[in-house]
Amino acid sequence: MDNKFYIRRAAYYETDRMGIVHHSNHIRYFEEARIDFMHKIGCDVLDLEEQGVLIPNVDAYARYLKPVRFYDDVYIEVKLVVFNGSRMEYDYTMRFCDNDEIASTGHTTHCFVNSDFKPMSIKRAFPDFYQRLKDNMSE
Repeated sequence: MDNKFYIRRAAYYETDRMGIVHHSNHIRYFEEARIDFMHKIGCDVLDLEEQGVLIPNVDAYARYLKPVRFYDDVYIEVKLVVFNGSRMEYDYTMRFCDNDEIASTGHTTHCFVNSDFKPMSIKRAFPDFYQRLKDNMSE
């Protein structure tokens, strides 16, 4: 699998009374996958935060298609679909490792702000970071 895939096993504590992974955890899995994707392309979130770049989530959406249960292995495909230096958007597809069926899909929108939470342009402030993201946009 390449940079755009993240593998995850569902943990017991993530399940609800019905025995399925609680819906809020799908958003968490998407976040883990996005951070992993950024790390793999050389845009480590921790390094960016240490340089004063914050990437808050301004919108999140998930659609649940099949229940994920304790100990299910899933993989999440991450696609950077919008990026302009001040905003980025990702699409996610979570699939079961054993049969490739889709468990859920999602979308998140993020902006870039400095440590004072003022909007910033990554293109001007961090051109290398900007180019790495631009180079890894999905077509």
